[in-house]
Amino acid sequence: HVQLVESGGGSVQAGGSLRLSCAASGHTASSNCMGWFRRAPGKEREGVAALYSGSGNPYYAASVKGRFTISRDNAKNTVYLQMNGVKPEDTAMYYCAADEFCAGAVSSWGQGTQVTVS
Repeated sequence: HVQLVESGGGSVQAGGSLRLSCAASGHTASSNCMGWFRRAPGKEREGVAALYSGSGNPYYAASVKGRFTISRDNAKNTVYLQMNGVKPEDTAMYYCAADEFCAGAVSSWGQGTQVTVS
């Protein structure tokens, strides 16, 4: 497991931008894959984006593809989610997640950061 600390949430107007950050500390192999989930009130948790430290294309949910960009700084073991063209339906609690592999499982979760789009 790793410890995940998120930052960057807040309130933004529709069409605006926001950048989330998530720093991982601890057993670095357990954060080879890092990504973001979100949960909106009354809705199920949704995987938003994920990126593997080694290689491969990032994963994006269809609902954010073309608007959100995930990136990571391996030296800092930090993953970022650049959110552009946000919509009210992007309003949710966003959670950073990490695992050794990008295979659907999650071994570590962040505490969550709220994003509100009005």
